[in-house]
Amino acid sequence: MKKTYKIEVDCANCANKMEQAAKNTDGVKDAVVNFMTLKMKVEFEEGRDPKAVMEEVLKNCKKVEDDCEIYF
Repeated sequence: MKKTYKIEVDCANCANKMEQAAKNTDGVKDAVVNFMTLKMKVEFEEGRDPKAVMEEVLKNCKKVEDDCEIYF
């Protein structure tokens, strides 16, 4: 399953950090962050709950960029 989320991030470098943090989260098959559109596309592993996984993604993103936000 793929979903797109609106994000808030200050710079392209921070967006890259968020993308890597999302990709390294358990339950995420793939993630792409587009700084220009302020969107994060996430592909979830089969059978995983997107809301629970996204809560972990947000925690991991906050570790690398504490003022970022993901709206889900």
